[in-house]
Amino acid sequence: MKLSTFTYSDTNPTAIPNTTIKNPDRTLVVMFGPSHLLDAPAPVQSVLAAYPGAPAIGCSSSGEIFGTHIQDDTLVVALIQFEHTTVRTASAPVTDPGQSFEAAQSLARQLMAPGLRGVLVLSDGLGVNGSELIRGLNAVLPAHVVVSGGLAGDGERFKRTWVVKDGLPLGGYVTAVGLYGTAVRLTHGSKGGWDLFGPERLITRSQGNVLYELNHKPALQLYKDYLGELASGLPGTALHFPLSIRQKQEDAKRLVRTILAIDHTAHSLTFAGDMPEGAYAQFMRANFDRLIQGASDAATLATPISTDSAPTLSIAISCVGRRMVLGQRTEEEVEATFDVLPKDVQQIGFYSYGEISPYSTGQCDLHNQTMTLTTISEAA
Repeated sequence: MKLSTFTYSDTNPTAIPNTTIKNPDRTLVVMFGPSHLLDAPAPVQSVLAAYPGAPAIGCSSSGEIFGTHIQDDTLVVALIQFEHTTVRTASAPVTDPGQSFEAAQSLARQLMAPGLRGVLVLSDGLGVNGSELIRGLNAVLPAHVVVSGGLAGDGERFKRTWVVKDGLPLGGYVTAVGLYGTAVRLTHGSKGGWDLFGPERLITRSQGNVLYELNHKPALQLYKDYLGELASGLPGTALHFPLSIRQKQEDAKRLVRTILAIDHTAHSLTFAGDMPEGAYAQFMRANFDRLIQGASDAATLATPISTDSAPTLSIAISCVGRRMVLGQRTEEEVEATFDVLPKDVQQIGFYSYGEISPYSTGQCDLHNQTMTLTTISEAA
């Protein structure tokens, strides 16, 4: 396997490695960049034109990760040339959250074939119900297939996102790439680091990923009470206070949910994933050191087992809420992953509206406010 990572912008047009692609079906281009590329897609087109026929996947970000650095308004790219692993891409339209389950099933069926070992999923970040997306994938894909990825971002704007489809950045789609063969090696890790506070509240009224009431009281008003003067900045400021949910109070497994939109008329909050009636929700808040430790823990989980020096790509997907809360300390969480990963690992990634990864093992879950890492390498 050959691997190169680089950044590209209109002011840095010579950054694209001059590489001849011998086997397009064993090549993968991964890229993340700002949402404004919807209006000016030339950087995406320039990179893909350099590698004709190579499958590509990518999405918009709330900040791009390159190595240990975080930047904005730049396209970060990884070019993987496998020796033995074959690659196939798929896409499905999703213009309404209600289509999320069917879109995910369509993706999974397009990719299902003998030898499928892993799937990387990137989705429109605003028009998708992430929980339904996960259910659709898990309904079709076998449990041994590693599924990871994330929901595209748009900073604190929450206006529009894109994924790469047919060589262009487009909104309203879910895309995925399948990796096939016995040589490909995939690892994953996902951790948060937020502190729970306040009482656990029963979700008494919701519909899908739209939350109306906690303990029979309007959820939006509850958020406004907690946010105080920050309430005028909703939905962005709600990223400081995500919700932890679990099905039963005795369950150890908790998933974190973050807000994508609010409706003042309906007094409702729209989350990246489902808020099921009868589940329990609890507010969370930031502890800087624990957030950074969470990134380190994710890297520990994702560290490849092999001790050889095979080229390895780490795809880091962290939540925009973590970036907002950590502020000037944000790069510390990226540096924390590098302190744990093997020194020859190359890393790109993005800040997202949701992260996709197994909770620990088995089928994938939707997470919010986590650092999620996926490593890709190939056996010699």
